[in-house]
Amino acid sequence: MVSQEEKREYRIFVSVPASPPPEGGYPVLYTLDPNSVFGTLTEAVRVQGNRPEKSGVIPMLIVGIGYNAEVPFAPGRYYDYTLPADVSELPARPDGSPWPKHGGADAFLRFIEQELKPVIEREYPVDRSKTALFGHSLGGLFVLHTLFTKPSAFRTYIAGSPSIHWSRRLFDEEERDFVRRCNAQGVEASLFIGVGGLEGSHKSRMVDNARELAERLAPLEGKGLKLRFHEFPDEGHVSVLPPLVSRAVRFASNGEIR
Repeated sequence: MVSQEEKREYRIFVSVPASPPPEGGYPVLYTLDPNSVFGTLTEAVRVQGNRPEKSGVIPMLIVGIGYNAEVPFAPGRYYDYTLPADVSELPARPDGSPWPKHGGADAFLRFIEQELKPVIEREYPVDRSKTALFGHSLGGLFVLHTLFTKPSAFRTYIAGSPSIHWSRRLFDEEERDFVRRCNAQGVEASLFIGVGGLEGSHKSRMVDNARELAERLAPLEGKGLKLRFHEFPDEGHVSVLPPLVSRAVRFASNGEIR
């Protein structure tokens, strides 16, 4: 699928439940980085969704927005998932190389909202009121960006190990604007923030940033935001993905992680 605005090419992954759709249509989980996590998500829903009364996971349509690449994390994600920022504001890359093209998060969100969603809703029986967005690392940053700037885009947001340190100034501005709007108008959304316990040693402060964000947003639970936070002990930035996925599909199903 090629975006109309920027002519960027995406590979769209779709997993349809084996069971027939409920009367209102399938819930939909949209995931970023499907080149790395689509199989894990699909199997988690297929296996756990077989006994929803035991697992808390219901059958759902899974839609991955990925790339025509063989690697699990394609370079295109650096543009699609990030905020526009001056290079001087960005953290240094571990290998010292320059960052790829970045700052396309708003255009990517418009592609999802204006182009991808209409296709999915036309081709599959889905429940528009039960949609979730899942992302990890830079994908987790994009999930938070979407919640902060267009909270009505999805009902449920799942941000794993979010790269809050990326262009921190812009992130903080978006967060403050979101909090002000919620305090004034309320919000109807659920947010799960998860992070691996072993990520705490990284200079990005991945664990502290995630925990502190959850603490800052906690007062919004009185304004309609359902918030959950979990730190996965003994898991690093990549190894956290399988347990994170298991909690994510549960949270997308019923708003709980346990």
